[in-house]
Amino acid sequence: MPKRSALAAPQVQNFRSLLVKALTEKDSEGRAWAAAQWGCYAFYDYDGEPIYVGQTNEQLRTRVRRHLTNQRSDAVAMRILDVFEVAEMELWPLWELEGLSKKDESARQRLDTLEYSAYLQSIEQSKFNAILNEKIPPRSERTELPPSRRFQLISDETREERGHPDIRIARRAETLSRLSAVAHERGEVSPGLRRVIVIQAARLAHLAASRFAYAEGRDAPPTDAINIEGLVGTLLQEHNTLQQPVFDDSEASASDSD
Repeated sequence: MPKRSALAAPQVQNFRSLLVKALTEKDSEGRAWAAAQWGCYAFYDYDGEPIYVGQTNEQLRTRVRRHLTNQRSDAVAMRILDVFEVAEMELWPLWELEGLSKKDESARQRLDTLEYSAYLQSIEQSKFNAILNEKIPPRSERTELPPSRRFQLISDETREERGHPDIRIARRAETLSRLSAVAHERGEVSPGLRRVIVIQAARLAHLAASRFAYAEGRDAPPTDAINIEGLVGTLLQEHNTLQQPVFDDSEASASDSD
């Protein structure tokens, strides 16, 4: 009887192989980047577009594998992040917090600050100024990001096949349909999930419009043809916290050099 891993399609096996390689790659001090207990991570699509940022204090390797091998128990989270679209990931380990209790308040604050700073950087790097996080990280002072490592998770062959715009349009439409079905079936879903539906719809619309322009021999439409902030409001913090005192956001608009 073949191993279960051998039953996966070749592209899935290749993805998992590259994921294992990424999760075991070591830094200049001999530490696996993904072995850190505390840290943040980001996922990118075939265009290098940031699509999701998260944090963990249970080990980067564990959390990333849950996302990318469909081991998340939360069905909504599985639908928000389509693993098919993930082509790269970036890890920011916080080695200085190694061994601290998950209940350590100062460590948790440091982690929250890192996540929000990584989130802001991703928003700035995104051509839509939006990513697919259901929950916007708690707003905090922006901090300099620690050293990170970015990893390729798909082969050139997979990128060429899956990266075709018609395939991506079909897949993105399917993801949007699944998210909308969750909202319909459950009824009472978070405002963040409904925000993700809008952002995913905007990403789909722009991709489809770009394909249409290509078919007619025109340039792709500018990304500012879709104003996501105009559709969903601010993406710097959750709307239910807008009445709470916040820090001066002059630094939040500054470009992060990391």
